[in-house]
Formats: sequence, structure tokens, C-alpha cells
Amino acid sequence: MSIYTRDESERILESLQDDLLVSDRNGIITRVTDAMKKTYGVERSELVGKSVYDLQKAGVFTPIVTPEVIKNKKRVTLIQTTKKNKKLLVTGIPIFDDEGELWRIATYSHDVTELVNLRDYITEMEGEMEKVLHELNHLRSHYLQKHGFIARSTEMKRCLDTARQVADVDVNVLLLGESGVGKTQIAKMIHQESPRAKGPFIEVNCGAIPETLFEAEFFGYTGGAFTGANKGGKVGLAELAAGGTLFLDEVGELSLNNQVKVLKFIQEKEFLPVGGRKSKKVDFRLITATNQPLAQLVEEKKFREDLFFRLNVVPIIIPPLRERTMDILPLIEYFVKEFSLKYNRDIQMDQSALKFLNEQEWRGNVRELMNTVERIIVTTSSRLIKREDIWMPANTSQLSAHQSFKHSLPDALASVEEAMLREAASICRTTTKMAEWLGISQPSVVRKLKKYKIK
Repeated sequence: MSIYTRDESERILESLQDDLLVSDRNGIITRVTDAMKKTYGVERSELVGKSVYDLQKAGVFTPIVTPEVIKNKKRVTLIQTTKKNKKLLVTGIPIFDDEGELWRIATYSHDVTELVNLRDYITEMEGEMEKVLHELNHLRSHYLQKHGFIARSTEMKRCLDTARQVADVDVNVLLLGESGVGKTQIAKMIHQESPRAKGPFIEVNCGAIPETLFEAEFFGYTGGAFTGANKGGKVGLAELAAGGTLFLDEVGELSLNNQVKVLKFIQEKEFLPVGGRKSKKVDFRLITATNQPLAQLVEEKKFREDLFFRLNVVPIIIPPLRERTMDILPLIEYFVKEFSLKYNRDIQMDQSALKFLNEQEWRGNVRELMNTVERIIVTTSSRLIKREDIWMPANTSQLSAHQSFKHSLPDALASVEEAMLREAASICRTTTKMAEWLGISQPSVVRKLKKYKIK
């Protein structure tokens, strides 16, 4: 067994592959490992006995950790730069004697040049990414404004991004959401951004066409096909969609009988007009929409499963306004500007009015919000709309005595009637649904809509 004459601690230092430097409390280097030469580019003999302060002035390394350790009497870590521009992670450790006085400072280092360069690169890339994201958000906002959308919420942005992604592909899209969330507008956006943009956009409200007339309206008919038919026949909505987009709104309202006919048409892109003997081919892109829970209707045997799977290739769920409250105030501001321009009025809303509208439930979603803002604009004489100028049909119990009696009884009743009609119009898509919702006949609804000029 060999007997080493060198001090045990010296042998341990020599065995270390890491950079290690020991100095006294005055900063004079007492020991270094051989690895220091590779790191600092200086011979070992040129370091031992030298002051770390002098070496810093000579530019061998900077900053030095020794004064920080002396000052704080505890471990200190910093990033050091060498003469060869290497980046080192240097840690200084205080060593105390038996009296508790600082005796030595041991420092060890690791070359982190690549890590620091990588960090700088990542920081630079983060800055570039931030610029790109800013540009993308700007382009997205411009894109959405082009199609008339106001979307600040993550939920709505995600929904519109999906719609934009599928616009280029002739895939069946099913738009799901409550009445008034903007399904028709999204369908039009998909059409306008698709290769079929120059073709027609044919909207078919499946809930507005009586079941017995659906086939004739949808597929058209030949002359004399049935009593009362035009002698020259009629081109159906399906045929009008050739080369463009066929949008079946409220598809959940289709009867089972008509569902069969629509399914066959979608599968074969071919139909036979009522009374006709020769089928016709149609090239179209299909978009459908409904506020009905189609999956549940399938389970209840009220909607054909095979048709559901045909329609549900790319489902896009449009969230109700109450689930994307970030969009409410921007929408209000947009509608105030739009209707002020339309009716040639300089109108603004104060914070109390905005706060009140922002807190509403908006069961009729964007359509109800739009109709409400329009009503406020045309019925308020003040240029600055305040909370007390706003009356919501659903909040009659909250009216003050002053608000309740500032009009005559006939005027007040007419105002309530008009407000309820507008609310019904914002929620229901057909006059039949409005009649059910209001508890009056459908002809009465039609008559009252004309009376108050509600579209």
C-alpha cells in the first residue's frame, strides 16, 4: 500500500474534477484545482498567492464572490464572466475556525455558458413570440370585426377559431347553442371564408316551414304537381344552393318524416322535385344549426341517429352570453355606436347603465342584448343614458314609484306590451314559438309585431 507524503486534504482537492478555488479572508488564493486552467485559461502557478481583487482588475474573472461571502458570512451564488467570455455559476462558501471567525472562502464553479446563452435565446424568442402573438391578436380582431363579431372571451375566440379552421374544407358542420348566440352569423362566416364564398348562401329555417309544405319548399315542384301549385313549377331551396352553402337552421325541428328525406338528400346530393320524374344533382356544402339537444332527441327516438351522425361531423358549441361575460361590455359599446349611427343620434352610456346591463342574465343572448340596446337608444331622449333611463321587462318588480307612474296607463301598458314582444322576438325564432311563449294566438303576434315595427 502506497504511503502518500502530501496532505490528505491536498490529495482530495487534486482528485476533484470540478473547479475549486480557496482563498483566505483577505482574498489571497491559497489553493486551486488543475481544472481551473481549462476554465480561466490561466496556469495554476499564476493563481496561487494572487489576490482575487487583482485578478478581477486584470479581467481574469468578474464579478468576484469573495467580498459578498465576507460581508454576509453565508453561502453566495452568482454568474461570473471569464476573460474568454465564458459564463460560470460560482458559489462561495465561508469556512470558520474554532473561534467562529472567518478563516477561508471556498468557491466552486460550473460552466453554464450554454445554459446562459440558451436562456438569452429563450428570452429573445419570448420577445419575438410576444410580438407575433400581438400581431395574431390584431389580425384576429380585424378578421372578427370584418365578419361582425365581438369576441374577447377565450370561449368565444376558441369557437370562432374552430369555425375559421374548418371553413376551407367541405366538411359538414353542426352549430349548437341557444337561440340568439349567433349561429347564423357563424354559418355565414364559414361560407364567406370558404372556397364557395362566391356561390349562394341559402338559409332554410326548418322550424318556420310547415311540415306538409316542407318537401315542396325544400325540393321544389313541377307545374301542376298539386292543387294551387304554380303552373310553371318552383325551384326548391336545395337546388338554389348549387355551388354554394346550404344552411339548415333549427334542424332539430324537422319531423321524422322529413328527416328521412333530408338524410337521403345529404347522402346522395340528389333529389326529386315534387311531381317530377327526373332527379337532380346538387353540389353544395352543408352547415346545420339547432338549439335542441340532438343527442338527447336521438335517445328519445325523436331524431334519427343516422342523420345525427351525418350532421355531427364537426360540432361547434357556441356558449351562451352568460358564460362569456367578458363579451357583454364590448358588445354593448358596439351596439351603442351602431344604433347611434343608424338613428343619427349621439348617445353614450354612463358607468351605472353599463354596470346594470352587464349584470343581466340575457336569456336571449346576443340577440336580446342587441334589441335591448336598440330600444334604449330610440326611446331615451337624453344623450347620456343612466341607470334610471333603463327599464328591463324581466325586472318590473324593481321599478321605483317614480318610474312606474311617469306615463299614463295606456302608454305604460303599450310600453310593457312592446317590451315583452321584443323580448319574445329575441328569444324565439318563429311567430308560432312567440305565440306559445306569450300565451296569445299567432295572428295576434303578427299583428302586434307590425304595430310596433318589430322585425
